[in-house]
Amino acid sequence: MNPDENDTDPGLRSLKKQRTRQAIANTAISLFLARGFDQVSVAEIATAAEVSKPTLFRYFASKEELVLHRFADHLGEAGRVVRERAAGLTPLDALERHRLRGLADRDPSTGMTANPQAIAFLRLVYETPSLSAHLVDYLDADTRALTEALDPDGGMAARLLAAQYVAVRQVLARAVWTRLAAGQDAEEVGRIAAEETVTAFALLRDGAAARGF
Repeated sequence: MNPDENDTDPGLRSLKKQRTRQAIANTAISLFLARGFDQVSVAEIATAAEVSKPTLFRYFASKEELVLHRFADHLGEAGRVVRERAAGLTPLDALERHRLRGLADRDPSTGMTANPQAIAFLRLVYETPSLSAHLVDYLDADTRALTEALDPDGGMAARLLAAQYVAVRQVLARAVWTRLAAGQDAEEVGRIAAEETVTAFALLRDGAAARGF
């Protein structure tokens, strides 16, 4: 095969772009964790990643996105859980099972992780005002996706329940991270998190039942 043919292979080009994107993001996050988000410039990131600033911005629209793109993997997840739930499960039943499974599996999206770098990453997000502010965009997108899964017509009851669920999920995740960051035993944190999840869903379920969710 002519080596130049690889340049015209759409699959190879896509793979190269994914690797470049990941390399830029990994470089940025390493710098942010070492020095702080506000102390690192986009120019420094581009230099460290060995790309130009225009190239960096082709992959990431903003400095904040260099960090928050990691949340994109879970974007719309709540909506998918509701749409794909087993027969006989209410939406909240499915969401509760999903979160409890995530806690048991130590999925970082639940705040539950034994990885020191993951804990540091969440600290970066939670304790950097501009990142916390931009995270709201991801939460809004999740809320819209869950609303549509609950009610394709986007009724007010579905919108309110989706907003409540997303808010509760964030409160629960941050509580888990706060305990882990303070050095509490992971097994104990997991036990408390599971109990708090059950309590939170009981509160949500009381209001949702009257509306058929």
